[in-house]
Amino acid sequence: MSSECVIKVSQLGKNYRIYARPVDRVREMFSPRGRKYHSEFAAIENLSFSVDKGETVGIIGPNGSGKSTLLEMICGTLTPTSGDVSVKGRVAALLELGAGFNPAFSGKENVYLNAALLGVSRAEIDERFDEIVEFSNIGEFINYPVSTYSSGMYVRLAFATAINTDPDILIVDEALAVGDIRFQRKCFRRFQEMQEAGKTILFVTHAVDLVQAHCSRAIYLRSGRIASVGEPKAVIQDYLEDLFGAAGESSIQSIEDSAGKRLSDIEDNGKEPGKSTDRSPPDAGITSMLVHDRELTTVAVQMAPNDCCTAQPTYNPNEYRWGDQRAVIFDYQLTNMAGQKKVVFDRQEKVRLCVHMFFAEALADLIYGFTLKTVDGRTVFGANTRERHIGAQDRVAGESTTVVFEFTCAVVPGQYFISLGIALDDAARDNVAVDRRYDLIHLPVIGELGDFGVADLDLTIAEGGCD
Repeated sequence: MSSECVIKVSQLGKNYRIYARPVDRVREMFSPRGRKYHSEFAAIENLSFSVDKGETVGIIGPNGSGKSTLLEMICGTLTPTSGDVSVKGRVAALLELGAGFNPAFSGKENVYLNAALLGVSRAEIDERFDEIVEFSNIGEFINYPVSTYSSGMYVRLAFATAINTDPDILIVDEALAVGDIRFQRKCFRRFQEMQEAGKTILFVTHAVDLVQAHCSRAIYLRSGRIASVGEPKAVIQDYLEDLFGAAGESSIQSIEDSAGKRLSDIEDNGKEPGKSTDRSPPDAGITSMLVHDRELTTVAVQMAPNDCCTAQPTYNPNEYRWGDQRAVIFDYQLTNMAGQKKVVFDRQEKVRLCVHMFFAEALADLIYGFTLKTVDGRTVFGANTRERHIGAQDRVAGESTTVVFEFTCAVVPGQYFISLGIALDDAARDNVAVDRRYDLIHLPVIGELGDFGVADLDLTIAEGGCD
């Protein structure tokens, strides 16, 4: 990656005037004393960052955080209220669906029109036109008016045009979300080709897994300001903690683990060889789930048992943990189906994971979750009780319970990490984190080497006819 800066944003701001009624615009325009009838809304406020040549930068954030406004100013389709944007090189942009195409023109006419707007000569597009049509896969519709296109056809043609103008910088604003899954896969293959060619890519998405998989850096926007910028894993975690974190301070202030550290102060200690520091959360994977009562005390206690997870041989000291800790995961056992503790499992072996939890407060609408991830943070499998419509029993203060996950190691040999979580179903916030322990358990899977990917399909290969 080059250290040459191709996008530089300096103290950028964009304000909009908000009028309570349409007539207020006219009243303000003709007010003899210059009276204001509007309020100011800052969509972007004092934003500064730079993007180097060859970087792929993902921009995440909730709706209304200013992501699309920022991209429009970088592309030059929107004028900033304050600050400067400097861009070096040819920019191809896929902004909101429909931007840049004239619905009355045919697909072919729009290809040439868009190319001209980007400064690409007609001769260059003549050479690449067949490739554009082939990539978009819209066939004879290339000669039909764009107004007759489906949203998927629209995006396919827009993307095919953008990438075939040989841009130095590609900017995409969530446009690929409407494409079908096969076309999305084709687009991401082209992303990889552009990355290898040293192109710069800047894209907005709500799919944080795409940011983690494809980006070298991430920016989290919140209310028009940069809330976090840096490595994708850490930025995604900041975003998700804001989105799904606890609503307030925990009522439990003194829970300590066996090493004497407060659980609320546990931090990521960095990455060691073979260890994952992925901070993206589990959607929470369960092949079978059973819930058993373990113990019920008659007097509610406010102190959890010591954290025994750290004493397990499969414990990952680089786990990441957060939640309000009104309940805690304090121990687990990882065994085969015969109950024998194991550190390493064979591919296709059945595994039982017993997770012990303590409830310092009475909790209802509980969600228990499990996720299996690779070392580089790709989700192999995830599930939770809510999505599987498994009713979790309400718990009272001082109670302990065990949740049992049973699954098959249907993965190719490699190093994997298990994340576990307790959350509360919440209508307003989707879920509230109680105790989430990401990459808690290190799960090595062994077997014959040579296969690649993640899933183990138990494939056989043989010559000869089918009987």
